[in-house]
Amino acid sequence: MAPLLRPALVLFALFSALTGLVYPLLVTGIAQTVFPYQAHGSLVSRAGQPVGSELIGQSFAEPGYFWSRPSATTPMQNNGQSSGASNLGPTNPLLEEAVRGRIEHVREGAPAGQAPVPIDLVTASASGLDPDISPAAARYQIERVARTRTLPAEQLEALIQSQVEEPQWGIFGQPRVNVLRLNLALDALAAKR
Repeated sequence: MAPLLRPALVLFALFSALTGLVYPLLVTGIAQTVFPYQAHGSLVSRAGQPVGSELIGQSFAEPGYFWSRPSATTPMQNNGQSSGASNLGPTNPLLEEAVRGRIEHVREGAPAGQAPVPIDLVTASASGLDPDISPAAARYQIERVARTRTLPAEQLEALIQSQVEEPQWGIFGQPRVNVLRLNLALDALAAKR
């Protein structure tokens, strides 16, 4: 047994150093060199100060901003330390009640007789941290934002169109709009006036 103990301990120490120290440092170094923006959290800045990450949703409640997708994280919305869904099934009365309430809230700023509320404005994503909404969800909010900011709807439509991200490589995913980037562009547009 003793002759087997020494090689086992040497291999354990070697592989611990390799997989616990050398490999992570190598991968981190490559990532920092090749993908520095992503390796540092895809942080979005305004005036040189970070205001968020384009990978984690933020809550925008003011009527002069485009609203994000609802978040089911606890104890607050878009909590990066508590990623997860509500785990309420589609027939659960609590989910139905929550969605009905969200629909009413979103419709408060919508014109009478407008199209149905896009689903991504009233349902949370599986992670609860989705930073994007569909272009349709952004367009649904144009009237409220235009009225609050006294901006022409056509200008907001053009702003949304400039922020639409197409599917990756043209085939993976759906067109989407990053809400943080859209609202920062909205602030920049309003500041020019």
